Amino acid sequence: MRKHVRILGWLQVFMGLFDLLIGLAAFGFLSGIGILSGDVTAFGVMSVIGGFIGTLALIMALPNLLVGIGLLRDWGGWVLVLAVILGLFNLAKFPWGTAIALYTFWIAYRLSGADESFG
Repeated sequence: MRKHVRILGWLQVFMGLFDLLIGLAAFGFLSGIGILSGDVTAFGVMSVIGGFIGTLALIMALPNLLVGIGLLRDWGGWVLVLAVILGLFNLAKFPWGTAIALYTFWIAYRLSGADESFG
């Protein structure tokens, strides 16, 4: 089971990095659209929208990174609880987030009755 926990840790880290990358790309893309329009107001509005989306992606990326690192370094049982809670949010990120969330639920279910440590 430790192998599955390590795989889940790496998947969470990659999901966090992917969310961060999407947020940065959205900020750059929307700000670029504002610059290309040539209008100062459009640039301001698009930059604010891009900043909002980028911040939202960062807020979603940090827990994924925290859970992934926690699972890889065996920080304790609370990390698995946080992974399950985060899995509920990841269900909406179809298809990859949904698959990772279901894998998280399966691991948590298997470990709920196990006597072994999850790390």
